[in-house]
Amino acid sequence: GFISLDCGLHPSEASPYIEPDTGLWFSSDSDFIQSGKIGRIDASLPKTLKSYVTLRYFPEGIRNCYNLSVKQGTNYLMRVTALYGNYDALNITPKFDLYVGPNFWVTIELEKRISGQSEEIIYIPRSNSLDLCLVKTGTTTPMITSVELRPLANNLYITESGSLKGFKRYYLTSSDTILSYPNDVNDRIWEPKFDPEWKHISTTLEANNSNGFLVPQNVLKTAAIPTNATARFNITEELDFPDDEIYLYLHFSEVQSLQINESGEFDIFWNGQQFDKTISPIYLRTTTIKSTTPVTCKGGVCNLELIRTKNSTLPPLLNAIELYAVVKFHQLETNENDGKLTTPERFHICIHTFI
Repeated sequence: GFISLDCGLHPSEASPYIEPDTGLWFSSDSDFIQSGKIGRIDASLPKTLKSYVTLRYFPEGIRNCYNLSVKQGTNYLMRVTALYGNYDALNITPKFDLYVGPNFWVTIELEKRISGQSEEIIYIPRSNSLDLCLVKTGTTTPMITSVELRPLANNLYITESGSLKGFKRYYLTSSDTILSYPNDVNDRIWEPKFDPEWKHISTTLEANNSNGFLVPQNVLKTAAIPTNATARFNITEELDFPDDEIYLYLHFSEVQSLQINESGEFDIFWNGQQFDKTISPIYLRTTTIKSTTPVTCKGGVCNLELIRTKNSTLPPLLNAIELYAVVKFHQLETNENDGKLTTPERFHICIHTFI
């Protein structure tokens, strides 16, 4: 099931508790780490999730690790959130690295990130434990707000090699609502995205979303089309790292009941190359077009184009898109029976990989 840790939850507070805004159960992180001190964000900051109010910070040691119990061979989405919130009244935002076991995952850099930084990775552990480590890289103090693990079906988000680091996940809507659990049973976070060049279309009816990805109904009820019905539908994204290899997932569901003389058919192009076969979204039924091999973007600029075919009477549409960058963890984890270090500042010879 879900693992949801409220880092730095005070011993006097109830654990586990239900997060009021999501209905998810959160527990204290104290059983999963032996080091660090607890803090609380500045009370004058705007109201936020209960699980974001407290944090754990690590003034001692270079490397401090959580040891998490997981199920070997299961596909997990792991999300780590760090919200500084001026907990120490110093106004010095931290910068540090996150590691999965001995392997570098991502840098947390909270300067100018008032609302914090959340990072995701999809990963399949090779043992029944997973080490998530905060590593000091400069003079600032590493800190962490929450750790969340969500098991996923093993036939989703498959790569040739490596794990998947979350880059973008959004749905096309004129709403400003961020969706997660309970809208998404897998607790993926869907950001809203819209563009003046698009027209918003929607339905109140639910779609068949049983293609395995379980895209939330509120994502499938809304879509975007180009304002000019004969125009191409364009989305451009600039990568954080130009050489990243990307896996792409496009989710389609026709939200309008078409007349007999109407058809919606279009081709998909990724950086000028045809990405898949011609698609004709089905009314109230989910179709997901995905990468089977990683793709790259010249100069780190990725361009998605949906181009209406000559036979189509309607413009192309898109409901949602997910982009992930490949992360390759080169150090292998140990076998389940290998020994582990147990000092408060854990440094494991093993590694566990994911998203």
